[in-house]
Amino acid sequence: MVTNRPRSAGSGPPVEPVHAPGARPGRPWPTRPYAGSGTAREANSRYKQLIANGTTDLSVAFDLPTRVGRDSDAPVASGEVGRTGVAVDSIDDMRVLLGGIPLAEVSTSMTVDAPASLLLLLYQLVAEEQGVGAGLLTGGSRNDVLQEYIARGTCIFPPKPSLRLTADVFTYCRAEIPRWDTLAVSGHRMAEAGASPAQEIAFTLADGIQYVRAAVAAGVDVDEFAPRLSFSFTTRTAHRGAAGLRAARRIWARVMREEFGAGNPGSLAPRALAYETDGTAAASSSGCRAAGGTTDDIEAATVELMRRVEDLGGAVAAIEHGYQAGEIDAHARRVARETGSGVRTAVAVDRFRPGVPDAAESPEPLRVAPSVEVRQAERLAKLRAWRDQDRVDRRLAGVQKAAAGDDNVLYPMKDALSAGATVGEVCDALREIWGTHTPGGPC
Repeated sequence: MVTNRPRSAGSGPPVEPVHAPGARPGRPWPTRPYAGSGTAREANSRYKQLIANGTTDLSVAFDLPTRVGRDSDAPVASGEVGRTGVAVDSIDDMRVLLGGIPLAEVSTSMTVDAPASLLLLLYQLVAEEQGVGAGLLTGGSRNDVLQEYIARGTCIFPPKPSLRLTADVFTYCRAEIPRWDTLAVSGHRMAEAGASPAQEIAFTLADGIQYVRAAVAAGVDVDEFAPRLSFSFTTRTAHRGAAGLRAARRIWARVMREEFGAGNPGSLAPRALAYETDGTAAASSSGCRAAGGTTDDIEAATVELMRRVEDLGGAVAAIEHGYQAGEIDAHARRVARETGSGVRTAVAVDRFRPGVPDAAESPEPLRVAPSVEVRQAERLAKLRAWRDQDRVDRRLAGVQKAAAGDDNVLYPMKDALSAGATVGEVCDALREIWGTHTPGGPC
């Protein structure tokens, strides 16, 4: 992997994907209204409003307790329920969240990583209750667990079982929900943590390579899997953004061909988001020529970092050594010393404020009433009162049996959720088998 040096002057054209005529985006990729806070009922009202206004692409944000696999009535969830997204503890909440939503007609993106499999299963269960077969469901889950260890810290399990769970999602969706995009690899979180452009690209692509290896090892064909991957990068200026995306395209195409033997043009061209880098120009060769030698410089630095990751055994092994997080932290500290400032403008906040296209001030912070946490606790108490606890316990035991062996854990997880098990209870069952990850501690 990453064996070829970046091209030098006079060495011929770089290895990179070639778009068919008209295939290169000349406008931004589709964007989804990012919504969801408080209770499932409140979020449902917002989704219905969006659909009434013509939206067919939804993006669901989940709150912090949900994203770390804790129920809303857990002591550690106090003060966080419904704050950064909607609280979803069980199939009961998902029924409310999706009530009256035409799931066969909308595409839904779910911003969640470690418990992405659980939220997808709840989505599938409610769709089936509505008479919508899983084969009709479209959308995607971010599901990028590796970046959590590098830049976020909202991890649940250690890296290796987390990657195993992600691979189980790949094979499950291939068989059961074939139109669902199972992974979006996120580099922008690393940039927000202080990564340099080369670090952001290198560690994001290394994560992508690790996921492709996991999919191939699970029996998924690379040309079936790789075209459905998407990446998000956040670079600092238009020229460096263009150069960074071009470097990423070169490297990804080369690795896909040389390591995996990919032949599908979609496998060779990493799909990226638009506005953080003026991506409609950056995706093209002509849009990058203005950057001159910057592309080669970023590519050389990126390849060197990726080689170091490989020398440690790949992305997961490097995470276990603390390599990526350590490199990003060192760079961020160095920049802070040299500039005295680490502040950057968040495009998602400033560019798309209605009526204020270039506003510099931040919007008013979201305030969630304390009653949200109380109502969620009451809903959980009612759920546990009416469900068949013996049935739930049997299904959770099935989850643990699969987790301890080699079976795909999503099938028993779906059974447990259908029986009324909560997201926190399923995660607790897995924690007993796989252990936990402590941010800043050993993996």
